[in-house]
Amino acid sequence: MTYPETSEVDWKDVYHGVEVADPFRWLEDDTSVETAAWVAEQNAVTFAYLRDIPCREAYRARLTELWNYTRFGCPEKRGDRYFFFRNDGLQNQSVLYVGRRDDRDGSVVLDPNRFSEDGTVALANWAVTDDGSMIAYGISHSGSDWQEIRVRDVESRADCSDMLRWVKFSLISWTRDNRGFFYSRYPAPNEATTYSQTNQNHRLYYHRLGTDQSEDILMHEQPEHPEWRLIGDVTQDGRYLVIYMNSAGRKNLLSYADLGDPEHPDLGAPVVSLVDEFEASFTVIGNDGPVLYVQSNLEAPRDRVIAIDLGDPARGKWRTLIPEGDDVLQDVVMARDRFVTIYLHNAHSRLRIYDTSGRHLEDIALPVPGTVANMKGRREDDDVFYAFTSFLYPTSIFRLNVATGENGIYRAPDVSFDPNLYETRQHWFTSRDGTRVPMFVTHRREVMLDGSNPAILYGYGGFNTSLTPFFSLSNLLWLEQGGIYAVANLRGGGEFGEEWHQAGTVERKQNVFDDFIAAAEYLIATGFTSPENLAIQGGSNGGLLVGAVMCQHPELCAVALPAVGVMDMLRYHRFTIGSAWSSDYGVSDNPDQFRILYAYSPLHNLRPRTRYPATLVTTADHDDRVVPAHSFKFAAMLQKCQGGLAPCLIRVETKAGHGGGKPIAMIIEEYADVLAFAMYNVRSSTLKKSQKSKVKRQK
Repeated sequence: MTYPETSEVDWKDVYHGVEVADPFRWLEDDTSVETAAWVAEQNAVTFAYLRDIPCREAYRARLTELWNYTRFGCPEKRGDRYFFFRNDGLQNQSVLYVGRRDDRDGSVVLDPNRFSEDGTVALANWAVTDDGSMIAYGISHSGSDWQEIRVRDVESRADCSDMLRWVKFSLISWTRDNRGFFYSRYPAPNEATTYSQTNQNHRLYYHRLGTDQSEDILMHEQPEHPEWRLIGDVTQDGRYLVIYMNSAGRKNLLSYADLGDPEHPDLGAPVVSLVDEFEASFTVIGNDGPVLYVQSNLEAPRDRVIAIDLGDPARGKWRTLIPEGDDVLQDVVMARDRFVTIYLHNAHSRLRIYDTSGRHLEDIALPVPGTVANMKGRREDDDVFYAFTSFLYPTSIFRLNVATGENGIYRAPDVSFDPNLYETRQHWFTSRDGTRVPMFVTHRREVMLDGSNPAILYGYGGFNTSLTPFFSLSNLLWLEQGGIYAVANLRGGGEFGEEWHQAGTVERKQNVFDDFIAAAEYLIATGFTSPENLAIQGGSNGGLLVGAVMCQHPELCAVALPAVGVMDMLRYHRFTIGSAWSSDYGVSDNPDQFRILYAYSPLHNLRPRTRYPATLVTTADHDDRVVPAHSFKFAAMLQKCQGGLAPCLIRVETKAGHGGGKPIAMIIEEYADVLAFAMYNVRSSTLKKSQKSKVKRQK
């Protein structure tokens, strides 16, 4: 490969007496002409390479065919209306519909495909009034986390004059009088913002319909803690505004304001603190009058449900309703006098119902080991809707009646594949320190365990995020081509509770990489694949995972696919919301944590003249969560250091961000590129090994 020339600068930082060079620092400027030119040159080389891959166009055509089926989201009931998303197949953005209970078709209330011609303006947030008459919705441009909130009348489908800007990391929560809502935003910048600027001074506001944003009421702020994020949510009875405050990680503070009469809320009510230390997570599920039902991992690493009486909120008076169990309590919603709970058992879902005293009523049977997600229910209703999916089970919508226990499919998709041709099994392997780690492996039933199969190993391992079974059309294409798809449930995730999460953080972060390496070694040792046929893949924190592992063991795989990865571990906390990740990573400002970060930071552990696997780095120019500079600098250094013949390319999507809101057309093109790159290069690697073996035999 001949790569575009990347100029270097003589830039060095000193961390606790250690001098660290940063020759590609100039690529951090995401608005410069020089960076834009570099991106254009890199893309020209990358797309020329990708378009020459023989299978690429066939992959794009098959993905388009697979994607062309009708799919639905979970209905949400407000008043006597049901709101739900539908996509007819190849629509760039799913469309929001509204209908009555027996009207399963409904009519369009909000079509994001009309926001822009190319589908890059997306619906990022939405909330409906309790009576179903108004909808406030946030739109995002080019995948950015920044949103603009607008308001629409459901009956007339007309937008109101309201328009709110600089909204980020926010809920939209209406007051019961349907006259306004709470939301969170940052101060308007004094000059044009860039996608890499640090976000500070998050504030919670109330917006009254028909007024200008400048008149919004400031409900809460923390000026002495500019890095905190504040989220407001009104209880379903309209009585209390619950305020969550978060700095880094899952732990949060909890406060509330008593709004009084829900039909005439007191917006001047004082904010009262319930939890004033970052010691655990607290999420309010619902309430009966002044008694809040709260999901928390306080003194319960696998979570429990507690009751807090606001009339007597002393911690000694908190009551446990559903105690911590062997499985991880992942989510809870209330319907009638029931808690409908999702538990994780060995990284797949279990659905259980309890009454409000915490008495277990029944377990709800699920089709196969899979994932329950996006559960929707209201306190006044019997029905709970949820999505269910697994690796070979396309996402389907179920309706559960909590009073009768009746549970069945509400909407099921029709995808053009035969699941009986494939199988998924959960395997357990042993990591470097003796820890047993599970992994889901999906493949054709007639797979030969001779090491010849192309395989993708996917991982994440961070931020208490659990990788549970999911259906993916891109993975289906890989399976159709004879590929194996494996998902490892690494430490750092939440599959086994907070202890599992903490086992992969800060000074224990190497455990995550060791788990992933052990997963690859297991696939190789058992004959599922071989180093010449293995691709490793991950995004965001998973991009860091791939980058770190390919640096530590470049011989482990033939292909590396790091997407939107955190690659510069010494400077990640200086951009946008990066400081929020310090609970998992630590920061280079701390001398002990600097040494840990420096030891595995992908950017700083690439070595000259090393044979690295074929690598396709993917990012986007509007990613304001993990800024593209991470990928830019890593790709430039990788191209400089590559000592082998395998290509090291970067694919930069334009008018896209961290992944949210990406139009279907763009997704299909990207997956066609990534899968074609992976398959072409594992086959090339296998062919080269075969040719070398043939030469040795001839000699």
